[in-house]
Amino acid sequence: MTTDTPARLLQLLSLLQTPREWPGGELAERLGVSRRTVRRDVDRLRELGYPVQATMGADGGYRLVAGKAMPPLVLDDEEAVAIAVGLRAGAGHAIEGVDEASVRALAKLEQVLPARLRHRVTTLQAATTPLTSGDGASVAPETLTVMASAVAGRERLRFAYRAGDGAGTRRTTEPYRLVSTGRRWYLVAYDLDRADWRTFRVDRVSEPFATGARFAPRELPTGSAAEYLRRSVYQRHQETYRVGVTFAAPAEVVAARLPAWFGTPEPLADGRCRLRASLGDQLEWVATRLALLGCDFTVHEPAELVRCVRELGARLSRAGAAGSPSDAGVGAERPARPGD
Repeated sequence: MTTDTPARLLQLLSLLQTPREWPGGELAERLGVSRRTVRRDVDRLRELGYPVQATMGADGGYRLVAGKAMPPLVLDDEEAVAIAVGLRAGAGHAIEGVDEASVRALAKLEQVLPARLRHRVTTLQAATTPLTSGDGASVAPETLTVMASAVAGRERLRFAYRAGDGAGTRRTTEPYRLVSTGRRWYLVAYDLDRADWRTFRVDRVSEPFATGARFAPRELPTGSAAEYLRRSVYQRHQETYRVGVTFAAPAEVVAARLPAWFGTPEPLADGRCRLRASLGDQLEWVATRLALLGCDFTVHEPAELVRCVRELGARLSRAGAAGSPSDAGVGAERPARPGD
């Protein structure tokens, strides 16, 4: 039971920011208090300016709705728009560091944005094009927010799914976690029609719909959504490679630049580090990703990756030697300058 009223109010507010209706009894159980205390805490949130809507019924329910203005002591209009645009842009690609927590934040923010601010966010995003993007396929932010809300609210989720061979199916699932690999978003969920756990690429999902039907979370076989995804993806690949690489940089530097699913490099006595990992990705992509780290490295295994790195190096060398300073301005447009 939470006896600290401010802490309990923050916990209640966090629950209400999930886009769903919470029965009073469920809130009381989550907070470890009586229903009467929940009603009093809701009144306190209303006094602070949070638009909490109550519904009538045997159990009663509460939900946080969009008001005429942003709730006080959170964000002003400009900050809300800036954060929403940034989160939407990041959520469209599985960028490292933009994980499920960021998508949940986007879902909460967009739920309470007034219509005028939501329109500004949509207009600004439609009028801009990012210079760079993630390595994987793009994902509609709306898809991610619906799925993240279903995960947080423990609601069954229905969606259309396109398999790798192009076959389309309709799925009804109990969503467990969203997992970002740095290139793609995946949903780990229990597939009710197949009575088994499955992983779904989010860029192949369309028409996601939270049904409102609650479920009690099942126990994941591996205990970790990331570990389950890793095993599931590797099983689908025909080949898994044992990779060994030595980097001419400290382990903490390399770990900060490598995608998490590569594994953790081990420090060596001379200041370098070594990585041993089992990877099921295309080796051409692994070679390119290693080259982007910005430090020297040596590939020890497998032989196929050694060959890919050599071919990539030779290709880049040829590209750099193909031109000369005298060719730089021939037949080329003058780059646009500020003010042109």
